[in-house]
Amino acid sequence: MKLVVQLFAVLRERAGTNELVLDGLPDALDVGGLKSILSERHPELGDLGHVAGVVGTRYVKDDTALREGDAVALLPPVSGGSGRDDTLVRGVFELSEEPLDPGALHARVVHPSCGAVVVFTGVTREHNRGHDVERLDYEAFTQMAGPEMKRIFEGCRERFADDEDRRLRMLCIHRTGTVAVGEPSVVIAVASPHRDAAFDAARYLIDTLKERLPVWKKEVYADGHHWIGDRS
Repeated sequence: MKLVVQLFAVLRERAGTNELVLDGLPDALDVGGLKSILSERHPELGDLGHVAGVVGTRYVKDDTALREGDAVALLPPVSGGSGRDDTLVRGVFELSEEPLDPGALHARVVHPSCGAVVVFTGVTREHNRGHDVERLDYEAFTQMAGPEMKRIFEGCRERFADDEDRRLRMLCIHRTGTVAVGEPSVVIAVASPHRDAAFDAARYLIDTLKERLPVWKKEVYADGHHWIGDRS
């Protein structure tokens, strides 16, 4: 069997390429077996124990069987539109190479039916891990980020928007590319008829996004850099 495996962030950097072509693989192969073969053929990738497997646009377990032609990606741990009413109720997610304006995003979710708007802004700080941070570089698995954020929005609605009186309007914008110190890297805006649902939903979205969204953050220092979330 032959597979092409996409790599991102620190894995791409270590391999020196964004994809690896693996030939001569056994016909009966799962994601865990693929990781083992990669570790043997490409030791420069480091420990793959904490690396997530993706087939298509969904995270899969290590015992998931693979077939020739599958769109396979290995994702290191993450760092962690339209303004129409029906779209915002489902949730809107965008990746942006341009600076973010939290005020403009606040305005996009405001609605006469909502008495509360909560905006969370994640900003690049100047010091972390004992280093002075010069900038952040963000990289995203674009094809998967939208579908995964859609699933996060769905989970949020199930928890906090259980009836018309608690209807949410959700917007999340994440930067890609270089983000300077003091600039926003992610903005989440949530509007709701009541403040408790707006607060709860905004916190759920940022916390879950940090765990699951395939966006990686590299902190750049004067004397080097570090991929946040790298455990190898």
